[in-house]
Amino acid sequence: MDYLAIAVALVAVVSSIAIIQLLTRVKKPCAPNLPPGSLGLPVIGQSLGLLRAMRSNTNDQWIRERIDRYGPVSKLSLFGTPTVLIAGPAANKFMFFSSALTTRQPRSAQRILGENSIVDLHGADHRRVRGALLEFLRPDMLKMYVRKIDGEVRRHIDENWTNRATVTVMPLMKMLTFDIISALLFGLERGARRDALAGDFEHVMEGMWAIPVNLPFTAFSRSLKASGRARRVLEGITREKKEKVEQGKASRNSDLITCLLSLTDEHGERVLTDEEIVNNAILALIAGHDTTSILMTFMVRQLANDPTTLAAMVQGK
Repeated sequence: MDYLAIAVALVAVVSSIAIIQLLTRVKKPCAPNLPPGSLGLPVIGQSLGLLRAMRSNTNDQWIRERIDRYGPVSKLSLFGTPTVLIAGPAANKFMFFSSALTTRQPRSAQRILGENSIVDLHGADHRRVRGALLEFLRPDMLKMYVRKIDGEVRRHIDENWTNRATVTVMPLMKMLTFDIISALLFGLERGARRDALAGDFEHVMEGMWAIPVNLPFTAFSRSLKASGRARRVLEGITREKKEKVEQGKASRNSDLITCLLSLTDEHGERVLTDEEIVNNAILALIAGHDTTSILMTFMVRQLANDPTTLAAMVQGK
């Protein structure tokens, strides 16, 4: 009966939203300065269509159909946020070089990632956080991470590739990428805490591309809960590393969190707060995970289909 009541309530809510949307459209004609297009149903908008296109790898076709229907500039709603789609060279120039625009994530993404990450900051705050993150990515710092990366890769190959006739590359590349990022960003060694964080991270990623409806059975709800658990883990790691930094027992080069905790301004004050460090560490994990794992998957695929290049690489040529 509980499930039946929930289902009935959902039908009633969705029906009410649809009716309100229709009445709103009748009473409030589109303002003349808005581009063509439709915002669709509240919260849902065109999100489901885009998600279907992304899962079937037809997102380019989905965008082209909108351009053919509405032109290079149109309005829509994605993940609960009114959005404008613009396309073409002039649009790209306007997006990347105009001072009239500022980047900002949808509210749903902010609820998962936090509000103090670099993608939502502007002006002096953006420059402050960007400068702090670049300290970790200096060329001389990157050289120090090679040994740690090499160790993670060798363990991964020994455990998941050696003596196996076939492997499924994509999940393994995601696993390897997460392990490397966890070691470099959080200084998190292998163990129960890293495994728990990996499970929560999967749910966080599901919610990044989900309808932002916070009900118990939705991907977005699971993502919010997983984000909270992951945040508490990283807050605990940050406290531990802060104590070591204050006691002089931590090397600034060991991981991202320690590096950011060690940065001070000309007055001796810390450059970033604990909350800013945690939010930007989560963002760095999400930003680097899929891009890196997908690239490595295609590299393996290329080598599997190109014996000449594979032989040359094995021989070190």
